[in-house]
Amino acid sequence: MQPVQPNRLSSLIRLTRWREHLPFTVPLTAVGALLAHRPLDWRLLAVIAANCLAVSYAFMINDIEDALDDALEPERAARNAITCGEISPRAGWAFSTLIVAGAVLLFALCGAWTLGIGGTTLLLSHTYSWRRVRLKAWPVVDVISHGLMLGGLLILAGHFAYNPVPGWGWLPVFSIILFSVYGQLYNQIRDYEMDKAAGLKNTAILVGLRITRFLVWGCVATGVLLLIVSLVFGVFPWWFAVLLVTLFGVVMVFRRQDKDMRDGAAADASGLIQVPFLVAANTTVAVWLGQYAYLLVGAQL
Repeated sequence: MQPVQPNRLSSLIRLTRWREHLPFTVPLTAVGALLAHRPLDWRLLAVIAANCLAVSYAFMINDIEDALDDALEPERAARNAITCGEISPRAGWAFSTLIVAGAVLLFALCGAWTLGIGGTTLLLSHTYSWRRVRLKAWPVVDVISHGLMLGGLLILAGHFAYNPVPGWGWLPVFSIILFSVYGQLYNQIRDYEMDKAAGLKNTAILVGLRITRFLVWGCVATGVLLLIVSLVFGVFPWWFAVLLVTLFGVVMVFRRQDKDMRDGAAADASGLIQVPFLVAANTTVAVWLGQYAYLLVGAQL
């Protein structure tokens, strides 16, 4: 077997779209573990790596199966290494198999519950874009599967690695699911004409742009409400909310005026707050982890 050439390896890694999901996969998993209220150990790194591999697999299958569709739109074609001809679909499938094997191993190391949750993530990651099923082409099912695959299941994997009883922790889980559903609906608004031309029958195409925009803001409002209720019930420390809101306000002042999370033109007003919220949320989670590590070290001295 010939070694993988450096430029080909770079294309395979680009197929995982790690830059797009790392900023939400890592903090979501970490939050899930922190909400378990158990001493953290090596399993945190294992479940973070497993979730990253699982989400990478989702993006890889998407690019493999959508290579022909992406060729119809220059921006998407440039992002897809298979559409560009940098790697073959066969090479993409082979690499994705290794990704799945690594994810399963890491999930298994974190226990049976985490393996079950991670296995569900991998199954959704495959069937979401696989043309024989293609959940993303089923109205309503597309947004539900997206909300679980790239939201709720990530935080649950981190939580169940330490504690299989979420309690009030279900509130932020449902909140994250709604934010993920928002992200999918937003993407469907942005790609509406291209998806329609490709023959997709997703939720936005079924209900129309007007109702989809209403659902977008409904998901955001309900998700925020669930986070507020989580604070009331002590799921998060109060300083978490204060820091998050403060950082969000600061970043909003310096945001790029018309860009969304993918550095494209915002499809609607909600796209303008994506980057500020992501930066604020990631920084707040990092502070929370830092506080936990400080208290842990202090307790051992």
